[in-house]
Amino acid sequence: MADNRLGSMLCPNCGKLISINSERCYHCGMKNPGAFHSVPWLHKIFSGHFSYVSTIIIFCVILYVVALLLDLRALLQFRNLLSLFSPSTQALYLLGMTGQVPIANGRWWTLLTAIYLHGGVLHILFNMLWIHQMGPMVEELFGAARFFIIFTVAGIIGFMASYLFGVNFTIGASGAIFGLFGALVFYGRHRGGHFGKQIFRQTMQWVVIIIFLGFMLPMVDNTAHIGGFVGGYIIAMLIGYQEKNPEKLVHRKIALGLVVVTGLAFLASVFGL
Repeated sequence: MADNRLGSMLCPNCGKLISINSERCYHCGMKNPGAFHSVPWLHKIFSGHFSYVSTIIIFCVILYVVALLLDLRALLQFRNLLSLFSPSTQALYLLGMTGQVPIANGRWWTLLTAIYLHGGVLHILFNMLWIHQMGPMVEELFGAARFFIIFTVAGIIGFMASYLFGVNFTIGASGAIFGLFGALVFYGRHRGGHFGKQIFRQTMQWVVIIIFLGFMLPMVDNTAHIGGFVGGYIIAMLIGYQEKNPEKLVHRKIALGLVVVTGLAFLASVFGL
């Protein structure tokens, strides 16, 4: 059957304007660039117009509520302000808490699932505020797909550092958030100029203050913070940023692959696959 679609679109790979019916992008040579155009959500992802920031925030909030509902008795336990409305250890373990103990029990996938779990209302509140503030900036400078790659891989590296340094149990998006800090520090140093210097200076101020507070407050996994920061810096250095290396289709495929792997990790955690 003949394809009667009319109009133009942006090539998912190079971002330049082409016809929907093009068998190959005139600019970058990508074959059948309009393949995803008829599926709106795929087109949004592969054209680079999908933001992961709000999805991450919603997902974290949903998991926090689920963790509370799994053991309502935990709501009655109050040790300090940081433990206010804290899910039980059993609920968090089921959903994918990581650390030396879960990994020793063969739950290696928790290096990924623990990124989206939080141990109290203040814990999730501050982390979501940082994602809301930093996420759009990193998406703009690196592209939405590369934002999610940095966030995910840095979070995993942060928890690997915690594991290696003997942390028994740990959760939270802060290691991944420090990965965003690391990416911004790399961007600021590499780009230079007034804009780059301002980003570098402001981000380093945040990093120093938060790490300092982490040593002063109880139950803060600074090892994951530092590991995530280093991981984010390295990943950003490897995959580049928009001004020097515009986001390509391969980045969006990797990001979507990480979404699928994250979903499988939660299935493995909950059902013990």
